[in-house]
Amino acid sequence: MSLPTLSHAETSPAETTAVPEPLPLPRGLTFTPDDWQILARYWYPVARSVEVTGGPLGATLLDVPLVVYRVGGEGSGEVVVADDICPHRGTKLSLGEDQGDGEGIRCPYHGLRFGSGGKCNAIPAHPGDKIPARMHLRSYAAVERYGLVWTCLAAAPGDEPAIPPVPHWDEPGFQQINCPWIDIEAFAGRQIEGFLDVGHFAFVHHETFADPENQVVPEYTPVPTADGFESEYWSTVSNLPPGTDLEVSDDFLWLRHYRLHVPFTGTLVVFFPEGIRLSLMNAASPVSATRTRLFDARCRNFDLDQPLSEVYDFNLQVFNEDRRIVEQQKPENLPLDPKLEVHIPADRSSIAYRRALRAAGLSEFFTA
Repeated sequence: MSLPTLSHAETSPAETTAVPEPLPLPRGLTFTPDDWQILARYWYPVARSVEVTGGPLGATLLDVPLVVYRVGGEGSGEVVVADDICPHRGTKLSLGEDQGDGEGIRCPYHGLRFGSGGKCNAIPAHPGDKIPARMHLRSYAAVERYGLVWTCLAAAPGDEPAIPPVPHWDEPGFQQINCPWIDIEAFAGRQIEGFLDVGHFAFVHHETFADPENQVVPEYTPVPTADGFESEYWSTVSNLPPGTDLEVSDDFLWLRHYRLHVPFTGTLVVFFPEGIRLSLMNAASPVSATRTRLFDARCRNFDLDQPLSEVYDFNLQVFNEDRRIVEQQKPENLPLDPKLEVHIPADRSSIAYRRALRAAGLSEFFTA
């Protein structure tokens, strides 16, 4: 079996960079201002591409209410991400509608239409008048990748997106899947730390894929990368979902290759026998410091005839097992000071994650 090799070319954690001109802070800020300024410069998913058929679709990222819509053709046109507020009288545009003409969305109050790049292109009350620049929406860079719509509050439209990769996504023989997102009443850092954790399988996931008697965590070593870390974790804990036709011996050593991308995106490749792979991304999009919308992009080269509804149901069951734990953790925020919580050797990924967040300039104690 061909195994991956951890990259040592990038051997230092993400470095703290000078913060550019501060961005305007949102109303109802739930993060510390300094942390928010750092987090706002990363890319996050805000919708599944299949949800954005025209528009409008409401979303919230880092306390900023957004409207997501498509212009120029259902399924293939330009996706726009902008502030969810009409400049005219402050109405939420996500309450509006798509006229079906590919020209944009209408404000539900006075019918102003907003199209490509968030620009206002029609004022019904004054069809012949010039539209002032102040009537255009504040829009953000948007890109569709891995079946998700990504945006960055600090990037300008057209900026090159720094979006983590989903391993094997574009390779022949792999089925691409986007499970429905799930809302979690918890901080994104807690959720991603749980995704990286290898010590909770027997206790949290024993009804889905893990063995409650298989509790020992073998040694593993996270390796720093430019934007986080990666690790290879070998164990006899199975990753077989119910209903699969695959048969694996009890003594088979499963390889799980994790990669963390600061701040809230993790990927995992699970190595089955005979070249079979499951590759998945968990992208925890911070609605606020106390709420997270978890997006999923995965691909696999097995069970290709399995109904997607079964994949969705199983994934939701696993997510709910994690959610039950994450939503009741105290403190709600993620302590970045290593002295604030007690650690065990199985926590190497957690320690590496918190170290990477500190290296990115985030505060020692996330606000939540």
